[in-house]
Amino acid sequence: MAEAAIRSHREPGEVALIAVTKTHPAEIVREAIAAGVTDLGENRVQEADAKIPEVGRELVRWHLVGHLQSNKARRAVELFDVIHSLDSADLARRLDRTCAELQRPELPVLIQIDLGGEATKSGAAETELPEIIEVIKQSRVLRLQGLMTLPPYFEDPEQTRPFFRRLRELRDELRSQRALGDARGDLSMGMTHDFEVAIEEGATMVRVGTAIFGERESKN
Repeated sequence: MAEAAIRSHREPGEVALIAVTKTHPAEIVREAIAAGVTDLGENRVQEADAKIPEVGRELVRWHLVGHLQSNKARRAVELFDVIHSLDSADLARRLDRTCAELQRPELPVLIQIDLGGEATKSGAAETELPEIIEVIKQSRVLRLQGLMTLPPYFEDPEQTRPFFRRLRELRDELRSQRALGDARGDLSMGMTHDFEVAIEEGATMVRVGTAIFGERESKN
């Protein structure tokens, strides 16, 4: 991570590592925390529901980085510090209402943008951004922290570069419109296979699991 940041004339400290713990047990996660990890990511609310209470949240921030179904919104608000996968205006409204019901004063969110047009992946279209942002603006609790994307998988990580670049351009457009307020506009992009390219293109958060924890454990 540091080498990729330096190559792109950035400070290594500008990029946060989110260690994605999907399918890995609590004892392994605790080892990561002991080694200095401060941000943990989970893909599924159901798995986080069992893991977060066991691991605890005193020393780390928990990020939801996988698709969020509307019927899981309430539990997600209770469990996670940051949600990266806001992908519709309806979901934004649901999160806003849920925060009010639970008396949560603030919920940082990132809007997930679908830049690859893959049917198997979630995310809002670029054309949906204005409506989602307007809902967030009207909310007293949702705070737009930035954008997230999950590009198509390529054997050659260089092929992901245009997708990461486009997300950065969208973030810069939002900044120029003051849609992000005083926030720098985080870019959550890059995983084990392509995080170096993502950092070179401006990522401020990389979501890395396999490179830290090894291959995912089977859920039989």
